[in-house]
Amino acid sequence: MCSICGLYAKDGSGEKQLPLVQKMSNTMGHRGPDAKGVYTSSHAVLCHNRLAVVDIAGGGQPMTVVHKGRTYTICYNGELYNTDEIRHDLEEEGVKIRGSSDTEVLLWSYVIWGEGCVEYLNGIYAFAIYDDLEKTLFCARDRQGVKPFYFMQKESGFFFASEEKALLAHPDMKREVDQVGLWQLLFLSPVTLEDRSIFRGIEKLLPGECCLVSENGIKRWQYWTLEAKPHTESREETIHHVKELLTDAIRRQLVSDVPLSCFLSGGLDSSIVSAVAARAYQEKGETLHTYSFAYEGNEYAPTLFQPNADDDYALYMAGCIGSNHHVLTASSKDVFDHLIPATLARDFPGQADIDSSLLYFCGEVKREHTVALSGECADEIFGGYPWFYRPEMLYRDFFPWLHNPMARAGLFREEVARPKEGYDYLSGVYKKVIQKAPLLREEPEEDRIARIATILSTRYFMASLLERKDRMSMAHGLEVRVPFSDHRILEYVYNVPWKLKFENQTEKALLRCAMEEYLPSKILHRKKSPYPKTHNPAYETMVREALVARLKKKNSPLAQLLKKGAVEDLISSKDVTWLGQLMSRPQLLAWLLQADFWLSHFEISI
Repeated sequence: MCSICGLYAKDGSGEKQLPLVQKMSNTMGHRGPDAKGVYTSSHAVLCHNRLAVVDIAGGGQPMTVVHKGRTYTICYNGELYNTDEIRHDLEEEGVKIRGSSDTEVLLWSYVIWGEGCVEYLNGIYAFAIYDDLEKTLFCARDRQGVKPFYFMQKESGFFFASEEKALLAHPDMKREVDQVGLWQLLFLSPVTLEDRSIFRGIEKLLPGECCLVSENGIKRWQYWTLEAKPHTESREETIHHVKELLTDAIRRQLVSDVPLSCFLSGGLDSSIVSAVAARAYQEKGETLHTYSFAYEGNEYAPTLFQPNADDDYALYMAGCIGSNHHVLTASSKDVFDHLIPATLARDFPGQADIDSSLLYFCGEVKREHTVALSGECADEIFGGYPWFYRPEMLYRDFFPWLHNPMARAGLFREEVARPKEGYDYLSGVYKKVIQKAPLLREEPEEDRIARIATILSTRYFMASLLERKDRMSMAHGLEVRVPFSDHRILEYVYNVPWKLKFENQTEKALLRCAMEEYLPSKILHRKKSPYPKTHNPAYETMVREALVARLKKKNSPLAQLLKKGAVEDLISSKDVTWLGQLMSRPQLLAWLLQADFWLSHFEISI
């Protein structure tokens, strides 16, 4: 994994703008601490910060090859998991691959197959390839959007980067949040709209989207979308198929020339990934390292959504698979102290201590390992959330994971938030997503609901989890891979009837059946438990006192936007869950603290 940053200059001013693009790239040095690289021509500048994972000596970037008199240069962030198959196909085309890096294989795939190269790729990626003869820049993002690709258009050219902070470093880029950006913050964040940033003028390539930048402008198109198809396999064939797809995806993602580990919470998803990985390591006579996360002084109280803590389950599962297990513990101060760094890592106030604790833990993992596998994306693909089987949650006209959409917007002055207008706008976005979900003309209502829930979950909720994991891990130069995001799994499971996914009224029943061989009963039948958070009251006290102190300062930008007495009312109110299963009053107070810092530090204009 790395950071990419670049420019396409239609007017041929590339060399002149090199210092600017390098300045932008330097804001993302944390993503690639091992090496820096630059390519410059009259029409293109490509900058790369490298985190060396595969082919340490030969995988430097930007990488250039010459074929039939044409020069091609790539700037790439990601990993390919079918490198060997593509290399074989290229060699049959007469290509001689010099090294073992996936970067070289990806570059040659474009040289030989052009824009159609993306059809061959299995992996997580965001890349740009410059053709010096044609003076074109081809860009693409992976099918699930695991790797980010932001861009903006200025008079001086087309600029792209792995993180918004790089684009914000452009002197002509005003740090403005328009009304739609503000509504994203107040209603949706950490979820954002899939095609644009919260910052005015910054856009995103969609998952599964390409673009070609040339002297004629920009052409964008989708090279991949989900399709609804009839399911023809039996129950037994389906279970076997899922098992084969998932074990193959996990094993493919174990390739690394640097130390690799797994995140193991003791929940179903991370246990599956760790169990398959541990078996693959044992076959080589090696021992897998695993990590679980805990909180000091945690006053854990069981809830409907989180009936039990992870600690004992993680240790139990680690013992079953024989991994070398590490328990990382964060104090309330650790979580609090990382709230501001987490805001800087994400470029906006996202998920409060859920972000900050992950940022802390990733830093601890990086001390020993450079790559980790994680269990994200299983719930969104296999139906682990209640809105998959509770249609009233889907048909309420707003994103179902937001229990109280007005929780944040209601704290802000009416003329700033324009809450009703914002709710109506985002409700319209929600309805359009539902309307465009790929469906079969005739299918049971439960299958229709499951498809809609999958589209919503993968394109929005899962996207926010992937962004969180990317930003918090790469802030420490840690590469986190997510095997469940393999597009082959989503393509297949999307078309499996709901009765198999929810057999015996059991969440993710299909996944449990498919991976039964790898898990003990205690883990196999464990109820879903989300990412852990601190329940230590000392943390809420720290956040509350810090927020009150910040808002009393004369230069507090947030204080000018809030309703009078809003924070006092929030502090004295009963605790209420407002987003997903994790975000309640302590997290809302922490989010406000992050927001005040963000508005001030980034000098945001609303």
